[in-house]
Amino acid sequence: MSAPRSRSSIVLSPGRAPVIATVLTPLERVRVDVAAEGVFKVLHRSSVEELTDDVRAQDVDAVLVSVARYDTGSTARMAAMVREFPTVPTFALLTDVQRSTPYSVLELGRIGVRTLIDARSPTGWSALRDLLTHERSTDVQRQMLGALNLDLAGAAPDCWKFFELLFTHKPYIANVRQMGRYLNVVPGTLMSRFYRANLPSPKRYIDVGRLVRAARLLENAGLSVTSVARKLDYSSPQAFSRHVRCVLGMSPVRFREAYDGEKMLRRFREELILPHMVTLRAFRPATAQPGWISKCA
Repeated sequence: MSAPRSRSSIVLSPGRAPVIATVLTPLERVRVDVAAEGVFKVLHRSSVEELTDDVRAQDVDAVLVSVARYDTGSTARMAAMVREFPTVPTFALLTDVQRSTPYSVLELGRIGVRTLIDARSPTGWSALRDLLTHERSTDVQRQMLGALNLDLAGAAPDCWKFFELLFTHKPYIANVRQMGRYLNVVPGTLMSRFYRANLPSPKRYIDVGRLVRAARLLENAGLSVTSVARKLDYSSPQAFSRHVRCVLGMSPVRFREAYDGEKMLRRFREELILPHMVTLRAFRPATAQPGWISKCA
């Protein structure tokens, strides 16, 4: 188990405070609440079962477990949570050393908890705040935008905004009408501009991009297809299944087996970005360009 680094492994959505679910002692709850003020939201729970329910049902960015509260009777459940939700990091919090502390720390490390926050000094609480206020560079959303920053070097601000909305906006953008609203463009005009530029349709970008985010979530074995559909704002699990079949020609079960976030991201770039880099760098989806005629513009 290692001390926290200056960058976090937490996945955050822009504009949203990180959410941390905890199992702590009463005193630790008070101290975490103080550290959290204005920085992150805390969900205090009394058991590992409740933590697992939070991770499965809500947008929880991290789990914080007290070394002092660690119960060997919950080892199997804790190990299952860490294993089934690899994109939601679990941190151990140390505020006091007792006779059982060395064993508890070793046991937490054995089941996959790799970061120990030693909060016996003020620097430990600073480390906790640092972990919860920085995004991780390996997050699929940030990977995508990082890659696009190179692929689309020099692209117009509104072209960049299109992709930024696609991968970071919440609620999730599901159709051209919603994208047009955020870009302040009539949907018909937006589709016409992609067509005139000989680019894939904006709907194709939205559909495949949405599945990049789905593939990332499905890396968590503890999340069902139904849970992922709900988290991505599909109207129902059946709507998610139809979307996967329409876009990729496979079932959600097969999709989960075939793609993780990184592989789906690679498919997005290879199909929709790399063959069109030159065009996209000059493309203005939210701005009428000279010589273009559109009755909707």
